Amino acid sequence: MTDIFGQTLFDHYQQNGKHKLWINNKYGPKEEMPVDVYFRDEEDMPELELQALALCNGAVLDIGAGAGSHALALQKRGLSVTAMDISPMAATIMQQRGVEDVVVSDIFDFNGKQYDTLLLMMNGIGLCGTLNRLPAFLQHASQLLKPGGQLIFDSSDIAYLYNGHPPLTGDYYGELWYQYQYKGKKGDWFKWLYIDKDTLQDIAISEGWSCQVLFEDDMDQYLIKLNYL
Repeated sequence: MTDIFGQTLFDHYQQNGKHKLWINNKYGPKEEMPVDVYFRDEEDMPELELQALALCNGAVLDIGAGAGSHALALQKRGLSVTAMDISPMAATIMQQRGVEDVVVSDIFDFNGKQYDTLLLMMNGIGLCGTLNRLPAFLQHASQLLKPGGQLIFDSSDIAYLYNGHPPLTGDYYGELWYQYQYKGKKGDWFKWLYIDKDTLQDIAISEGWSCQVLFEDDMDQYLIKLNYL
């Protein structure tokens, strides 16, 4: 599989030209993804992410770490952080930026040590792809947590794409198809999950987790903490 996302991050980090990263979708025109967002310093992060970082404790697994900005912020706070990404090129960038512990893996294939905090930022929970795959993720996450550990992530309700009236039949409305496009090359289509907090809480509770919504903004984004009971 072509690592288009990783190549984009690598070129940006190495200042190799000014090519744009486009995201194709199946609901409207393609959209430009600003790459510099993955290289933000802590002072440039939104309140939601700052609250998430403040909650992290103990040994942290940063899942879908991208260019490592959140991992670096946590390292500066003195926490032990493992930064994971499926992209080998993203992992290389993280190492070059100073992330001390980097792992290249799909989270569903990872069975390393246990952690106090599992962190997924920038709608990282979307890696589940579909609503039906979320329970499997939560089951796997429970095995990666130490007793009393926490799972912290953000997502958003995208009912606004449907003027507040999402379809009630067919696939869950938060399952969106995307495709990266960079330098004229296109990656494979993939599904990314956006989940409303009520549906998330129902599924999480049914899988044995307690839920606490910690932050909500006026863009239908929210931050949530789960603890496995």
